[in-house]
Amino acid sequence: MEILWNFIKEYYIDSVVYKEGYNPVNTLTWALILILAVVLIYRYLEKRIKIDRKFVYANISYIILGSSVRVVEDSGFLTPPLSYLFMSPLIYVIIFAIAFPTLVTSIRKFGDEYYKPYSAVGLALSISVLILLFANLQTVHWWVIPAGIALSAAVSFAFFLISPKAMKNDLSLLVMFSHMLDGFETYFGITYLGYWELHVLPRFLIEKFGAISLPVVKFFVFFAILYLLDTSDEDEKLKNYIKFVLIVLGLAPGLRDGIRMMFAT
Repeated sequence: MEILWNFIKEYYIDSVVYKEGYNPVNTLTWALILILAVVLIYRYLEKRIKIDRKFVYANISYIILGSSVRVVEDSGFLTPPLSYLFMSPLIYVIIFAIAFPTLVTSIRKFGDEYYKPYSAVGLALSISVLILLFANLQTVHWWVIPAGIALSAAVSFAFFLISPKAMKNDLSLLVMFSHMLDGFETYFGITYLGYWELHVLPRFLIEKFGAISLPVVKFFVFFAILYLLDTSDEDEKLKNYIKFVLIVLGLAPGLRDGIRMMFAT
């Protein structure tokens, strides 16, 4: 039992408590849990709603919510052990516990119009958290988010221009934008502001090739993923859902990093 406890403590608990970042063991664990959760949620939703652009855009407010709530923890508003719940990956569980019941309730009460009240709840919560942050923190590095958005938009426009027709759709464009934002915000933080990378593979790339390698590698990786996805014969629902997951995995950390660096927390 002591060996098992030491293993759990070293690879799972300490990484959260001491903010040590991810390691190969917990990275693989969280990835497997994520895949299982993604599959189960899809099986539930595909029978009840159209997984389309409206679904994806309605969830953006909850991505903003998760990113801004994460910065609440970064800024020291919360203390242990409560603060541990608002660190990655547990923050995803917290936001899911808010978003999913809201989604289910909206579907049951409003049918095909579910996305209107659903997104409204997420937007109201997001604005409330952002007001809390702006009211209590000083804006230090104001430029990080505008610069990240501008560079991400420019690269995404280039992606749109060189992409074949099958890839010229707004969700693929949003996937690319989301991951470019994540890549560029990481580049700003490491190169200019003294931050460091938490995740195993990006940390390896940055140590070997520098911080600029992250947006470069992300561009080619997600270009390939989107090409395979958009040119496949898979059901449109499944394609949209996979793109939604990819957007969450890029936009959530990108926004969190940008907001955090803006307030220098």
